[in-house]
Amino acid sequence: MASKEKVFPLDALRTDGWFERIGEGIGSFQALCEIVGERFFAFSIIVGARITALTVDRRSPDQTLVDFVVGGADEGELEPQRLTLADFRRRLVGALLVDEDSDVSAPARETDIEAIQLYIGVRYLLLAPLYGYSLLSLSIENKEASLLVSHDGSEEKYDLQAFRARIRTHVREELDRVASGARSAIDLTKVAEAETLAQKGEWPKVIALLGAWPAPLAIFLRTPEGQMLAPEARALIARGLGLLGSACVHLGEIEQAEEVFRIGIQYAQEGMAAAELFRRLGEALLLNERPGEAIGPLRRSIAFGGRPQEVMPLLARAFVERKKYVAAYACARDALSSGAPEKDLADTLRTIEEKLGPALTAWKARLALGAKAG
Repeated sequence: MASKEKVFPLDALRTDGWFERIGEGIGSFQALCEIVGERFFAFSIIVGARITALTVDRRSPDQTLVDFVVGGADEGELEPQRLTLADFRRRLVGALLVDEDSDVSAPARETDIEAIQLYIGVRYLLLAPLYGYSLLSLSIENKEASLLVSHDGSEEKYDLQAFRARIRTHVREELDRVASGARSAIDLTKVAEAETLAQKGEWPKVIALLGAWPAPLAIFLRTPEGQMLAPEARALIARGLGLLGSACVHLGEIEQAEEVFRIGIQYAQEGMAAAELFRRLGEALLLNERPGEAIGPLRRSIAFGGRPQEVMPLLARAFVERKKYVAAYACARDALSSGAPEKDLADTLRTIEEKLGPALTAWKARLALGAKAG
């Protein structure tokens, strides 16, 4: 005689939205999702790996350092561990892909919630919503178990073991996706979005959008494909790196900005794109109190067609800080004659006049007499 099918509704066990609800109580939730990856952060919660600190490497995000402990808060002093983000992700996926002990007794009653949880597998109850599965019911007949789920608006039925395997495949694909993400990270359509964010002064968002670019682009440039890149694509990459470098400058990451600008200059090669990057590099060096090094990039910006009203005030400032006041005055005059606002040069001109003193006054007077005589 065939055994009767038992159906266990899973309303009481449904975990839809659990990750979002946890996020409401974590102040750094959004930042952790952006850096670690939303699903990988969820994986860390499922396996009990509590992230305690992140040391972000914006040049090579996979080399970001993750400090974490494994275990519950009630287990006393936990041994801290540190891995790169790439290794941390692999550790999480490895833990989730280990098949749980399937030798668990079938539940006998609908009210035995814990027995149903163990039978399905707690990790699968938590992983399922991350991939759009909402569990509706568990059916057991002749020791064969199946799950009825809602997925993308339609009901689907799976053998329990097949469902577990499907979820593990999703998890494995998550790792494959980030492992091959370096190439896809260079999405040139993001440049327009980054420009909009830059205009609003939302510099952290610019870094979140383009921060993964420098490392793969530096490698790509040395490949035959990179050498043969069309001028339009080169210019667009250079513009994106210029925005990223400026974001680093605004957030105080000056040395990082320099490296980004230098990669961008290699892509720009010449023309206005190169001029703009040389200007930004010179400005970053000035902010980093390296005026002598700033002079070269600023001069190259002018040579490539950079706008004097933007470059000359910076060059004048660099010469002032190098105590080359005559050269600074010549740059300041060029800046004013090209349309730079006088208020932007007020401090520079005041310093020049103080340092050159009577000699500058006499020279101005002779210049004025010469103009009248002419």
